[in-house]
Amino acid sequence: MRALVQRVKRASVTIKELNYQKSIQNGLVILLGIKEGDSIEDVKFIADKCSNIRIFDDSDGKMNLSIKDIDGEMLIISQFTLYGDAQKGNRPSFSEAAKPEKAKSLYESFIERCKQNIGDDKIQTGLFGEMMLVEIHNDGPVTILISSKEK
Repeated sequence: MRALVQRVKRASVTIKELNYQKSIQNGLVILLGIKEGDSIEDVKFIADKCSNIRIFDDSDGKMNLSIKDIDGEMLIISQFTLYGDAQKGNRPSFSEAAKPEKAKSLYESFIERCKQNIGDDKIQTGLFGEMMLVEIHNDGPVTILISSKEK
């Protein structure tokens, strides 16, 4: 499992066809990629790491605070293309990405774990499997890649 974590001033997700829009202020956008073979243990590791990673500035300007410390929000978006492999040719292969039925279940578990970690009212999401317009105002910019297979 991979999470591309971005510290943001604000972010939103829109699906015009479904009249769906969610937004956050001051927090994290998490683009979540799920790989074949990932499990609930991967969900717990990544969700807990995202909830506790210290990438927000303290009063001395040092990255020393977590999303919990700043009372921030998360926008969680499913992103199977994080497992795109473009080593051969010019068209990426997504064969490492989990099948949709498995990925959706783990994505939903990830959302629930994050809600447990930082609060239900602090989480917004995209819709699994939908084409979305994601607007990200990266703060810093600060972008961290977290992988559960490197633990």
